[in-house]
Amino acid sequence: MKAQYFKFEKDFVEDNVRCIPMIVRFKLDACGIKLKLSEWSKMSADQRTCLADLACDTTIEVATYRDYLCQLIRSLTNEDATELKLDHYPQWAQLTEVPIILTQKVKELNLSLSLAQWKGLTTLERFALVKLSAVSHENKNFPKAMREFNLA
Repeated sequence: MKAQYFKFEKDFVEDNVRCIPMIVRFKLDACGIKLKLSEWSKMSADQRTCLADLACDTTIEVATYRDYLCQLIRSLTNEDATELKLDHYPQWAQLTEVPIILTQKVKELNLSLSLAQWKGLTTLERFALVKLSAVSHENKNFPKAMREFNLA
C-alpha cells in the first residue's frame, strides 16, 4: 500500500525522505518502537519508503512491522531498538473533546478548532496535529498542517 504523505512534509519527503514522516511516526507509536534520527539516517531511501508503505493496522500487521523495524535497526546499528510505552488511548484518538495541547496551540496562533472539525479529521490528520503541537516540536509545520486540513 502506498503511504500517505502530507503536503507540509513535501520538502523532506522529496529529498530521499530525510526526516521521519508522520505516517512512519504514527506506525512507530502503534508498534511501540522509538526510531532515532541517527538510525533513520542510516537507512536507504528504499528502506525508509518501505517503513512508510508497510501496513500497520491489524494486530498481525503491527507485530510484523515491529519485527521488521527491530531487525532493520539491529542490522544497521548492531544495537537493539528502543522501546516506547504503548499509549492505549492516545490524545489523537480522543473524540469527546479537542486535546488541551492542541487547543492551546490553536489559541496561541489566533486560530480555532471546533470539536466537529476535530472529529471530521482523519486519524492520521489528528495524529499529525497532536504531534505538531507538542512543546518539544519546533511547530513550524503546524500552521501549514492547519491550512492543509482546511482548518485555517
